[in-house]
Amino acid sequence: MYSDGVYRFILKNIRDEDKARDVVQDSFEKMWVKVEEINFEKARSYLFTTAYHTMIDAIRKERFQAPMEESTLNDHGYRHEYTGLKEILDEALSRLPEDQRSVILLRDYEGYSYQEIGEVTGLSESQVKVYIYRARIFLKNHIKSIDMVI
Repeated sequence: MYSDGVYRFILKNIRDEDKARDVVQDSFEKMWVKVEEINFEKARSYLFTTAYHTMIDAIRKERFQAPMEESTLNDHGYRHEYTGLKEILDEALSRLPEDQRSVILLRDYEGYSYQEIGEVTGLSESQVKVYIYRARIFLKNHIKSIDMVI
């Protein structure tokens, strides 16, 4: 029931379909192992929390495994041609810090409340609000600057 939502959330964060599928599969496996301990009403929250933490672990693990040549070849430059609003938003989301990107995706893409986002990410509700505010300001300014170019 929640696999598509979890997959979209993870994919937006790590932008690699295979790795996103692995994280989702690992999350469901962890949930299955603890199925007796999980309350049915909290299953969605538990799944997203587990997926979030599994994603963070995968990112940290990968950070130390990337060869130097691969990391220097990545093009982080800005494309000036108009490619559509979705691409512009995806590019802007990729420029956000990891915490801000996660909370904005959980709030605006998945529809979680501030309290639920705090439970998933381990942040306080006020910190979640601050991160969402900062992310929205950045996205607004980024899109505005692109409008000037177009």
